[in-house]
Formats: sequence, structure tokens, C-alpha cells
Amino acid sequence: MIDYVTLLLVNLVSALVVLAFFLWWGLGREDTRPWAPAFGICGLVATVAGLAMTFTWPIPKPFATAYGEMSVLLGMLFLGATWALARRWSLLPLSIYAFFAGLTAILIGVRFIDLSLTPMPLLPGTGFILTGLGGVCAPVVLWKHDVKALRLAGALVMLAAACLWASTTCMAYWAHMKVTPSSPAAASWVQPSDETSRAMVPS
Repeated sequence: MIDYVTLLLVNLVSALVVLAFFLWWGLGREDTRPWAPAFGICGLVATVAGLAMTFTWPIPKPFATAYGEMSVLLGMLFLGATWALARRWSLLPLSIYAFFAGLTAILIGVRFIDLSLTPMPLLPGTGFILTGLGGVCAPVVLWKHDVKALRLAGALVMLAAACLWASTTCMAYWAHMKVTPSSPAAASWVQPSDETSRAMVPS
């Protein structure tokens, strides 16, 4: 089974950075259409890859549930935002969905740390919590979008989450690149080694 958690991770980092920049520079502007493509790309990758992971479990169950299902929720939110931005609609209704998706992400983050699912559970666990916090606070930030302090706080939280996930992403890609096509291990490769899986998954 192909393990593509790296794709979900790098897309998550990109999505959080896009969101952070939008909160500071795009939210509240009259013309939000230029932001639609960036949201659309992130949303499409997150939805397609997340659905595949949710239904095929290329990584162990708890990780496939956490990363796959959260990727789907994030992806659908971003696709919804793409449509709204392109049509210049309010994003506030989407924040209702974001609130519950955020609560779920926080729960997963807390449980991730509680179970010590990886050798460094605080890294992905805190990443889930900060990302979820963005969803939980979305209704307030969008409702009071004219308050710069709220937008700045939201952007900083998203950037902090992106930094944590970027660290996880680097470790995941480093582990994935360990087996080369010309190596003996690659010839008989079926699943990543335990060492690779532990490094790469937050997994």
C-alpha cells in the first residue's frame, strides 16, 4: 500500500500559511476573488487524498483516522471557501462547520498526546490542537473581521500550527526518501519499516 501521508502534510502546511496570509491581507477586502485559486488547490488535494486515506488505511488505523478524516474536513472547508470567495459571499456560514471540525481536531490532538502515539507526541498533538483552535475561533474572527487584533491573533496561531506541521513534514519526507529505487530494500519494498513509519507519521 502506498503511504502518501507526506502529501497530506505538505498540503496542510501550505493551507495553513494561505489561511494566515488571507486573515491578515485578504479578509474584509471588497474583492476576495484572487484568493480563490489558492484555497481551491489546497482544498482539492486535502479532500481527494484525505478520502483515499480514510477508506484505504495506508497507515495504521489511529493515524489514518486522524490524518485522513481531518484532511477531508479541512479540504471541504477550503473548497467551500473557494466558492464563497469567488462569488464574494460571506464566509461566516462556513465558520459553523469549521467550529465543529476544530473541536474534533483539538480532541484528536489531546488524545494523540495522551496515548503517546509517536516518540514525540507533543509535536503532532500540539499541531492538531492549534489547527483546531483556528476552526473553533473562526466564527468570532469572521464576525469581527474589522478588528485587526483578532485577525492578527488568528494569523499567528495558523502560522504557529504551520511551523509545527512543517517540522513533521520534513521528518516525513526525510524518512520517505531513505529507500532509493536502486537499493536492495526498494526491490522488496511493500510497507515502510517500523522506523520509517514512526518518523513519518506523526503517523
